[in-house]
Amino acid sequence: MLRIGVLVSGGGTNLQAIIDKIENGYLDKCSIVTVVSGKHDAYALQRATKHGIPSICISSKDYASIDEYDTAIIEHFKEYQVGLVVMAGFLSILGEKFTMAFQNKIINIHPSLIPAFCGKGYYGIIPHRRALEYGVRVSGATVHFVEREADAGPIILQKAVSIEQEDTPETLQKRIMEEAEWDILPAAIKLFSENRLVVEGRRVRILP
Repeated sequence: MLRIGVLVSGGGTNLQAIIDKIENGYLDKCSIVTVVSGKHDAYALQRATKHGIPSICISSKDYASIDEYDTAIIEHFKEYQVGLVVMAGFLSILGEKFTMAFQNKIINIHPSLIPAFCGKGYYGIIPHRRALEYGVRVSGATVHFVEREADAGPIILQKAVSIEQEDTPETLQKRIMEEAEWDILPAAIKLFSENRLVVEGRRVRILP
């Protein structure tokens, strides 16, 4: 059984997508053993409690440095024997110590087709706003392994979503969540749980 630790900061819609896939049997080899929020008021914590999942707020504001913050989260995940870390809308900054401790065992969902509209400062509604400002016809979501640089790790899965003429950043954000994020994040977790992902430099090979 793959023991998953989920990092959140907000509403937890992607957390809910994972929970739903575990409960309906799609992620039959997975269990969320802990949810960690960077914010005390994150609704994601309530979602975890509702489903009987241990949850905690570990805020970067309580630590003097990124290194100390990394240590706190590493120790927490090791206490729960976490085998995969899923960043599901986690907005706090983590350092190299954390990424090295779970190398190729951290995945993130990003609301664009990387390398477009990604990197430092591209979070929440911002990638959708930039996509509309640029005038692209297609956006989407990407699941990737996490490295020190924001949104720069090897790509696992991507899914495109067409941009409609009347879209606003809010309508595009909602449609990308529903049509892409909630689909490919659980799919990537399933592939990881089945040991079907092999990282080869910048590329991720998916085994049959």
